[in-house]
Amino acid sequence: MKTSGFMAVKAKMVLLAASIIMFGACHKDLSQQTDDHGNHSGSGNTSVHVFLTDDPSLTFDNVFIDIQKVEIKAEDSGEVEHEHNNEAEEDGNDQHGSTSGGWVTLDIRAGVYDILNFRNGLDTLLASGQFTSANELKKVRITLGNNNSVVFNGQTFPLFIKDNENMIVIKLDNDFSGAGSLDQFDFSLDFDAGRSISRHGDRFELRAEVKPFRKEKAGSIEGRVLPADAAAVVMAINGTDTATAKPEREGEFKIVGLKEGTYSLLYHATANNYQDTTVLNVAVQKNEDTHVADVTLHK
Repeated sequence: MKTSGFMAVKAKMVLLAASIIMFGACHKDLSQQTDDHGNHSGSGNTSVHVFLTDDPSLTFDNVFIDIQKVEIKAEDSGEVEHEHNNEAEEDGNDQHGSTSGGWVTLDIRAGVYDILNFRNGLDTLLASGQFTSANELKKVRITLGNNNSVVFNGQTFPLFIKDNENMIVIKLDNDFSGAGSLDQFDFSLDFDAGRSISRHGDRFELRAEVKPFRKEKAGSIEGRVLPADAAAVVMAINGTDTATAKPEREGEFKIVGLKEGTYSLLYHATANNYQDTTVLNVAVQKNEDTHVADVTLHK
């Protein structure tokens, strides 16, 4: 009887010790989750999602861009210092495909994208992956293929990459600092179709202009312009910065990725002798949608 009692006590002690170990393990797992603000807390990696949107062209029916590869440059402290001290050399290396210094290849669906589909606030997930949380995001690099084209007045033309520079290197500003403090970091690339394409006779050339932004750090303007037969375009102007929207059939438009500030909205009619109009003092704030009243153009 004494032996049985001893064994029962021993079994209880083993169960108690196992419970303590399991609680400790659960507590450790919980410590690796994000806090209420989404802050990263110890898994070692940050997931990144890159979205593609468009500042539209007013000239083309379609703009087909062949995207084959997307990379991010996530540097540790030593690489950040080295790039700062050798900026021109590092920029040149990155432009010519160097893979050293923190470059990480993301997962993408490689192929041809009609970027004019992603306007008025629409976007698509372009790339995703992970980087080491202790590192800083510094650049994005897009590698283009050769299957690029435009549709102009219903006719398709090849789109040639200017100077055969098929790598687009995009520097990231201070809005991207602290990315590693989050478990998931999302940002957008605004492909400016209008400014990226030049025409020389029947030859069309591409030199891509792409603006990165975070929705949390940028604002937007949305509204509606009538009538439809004015074929209006809307321009948001702040100093030397201009962003353009080509409204949908019912006149709705949305301009995203705007820096905080005060804008003028120019409603420019392109058909049927309607007159332009301008709305002044449109305030844009970070992480907010600014709604403006409907505008009706007149002859």
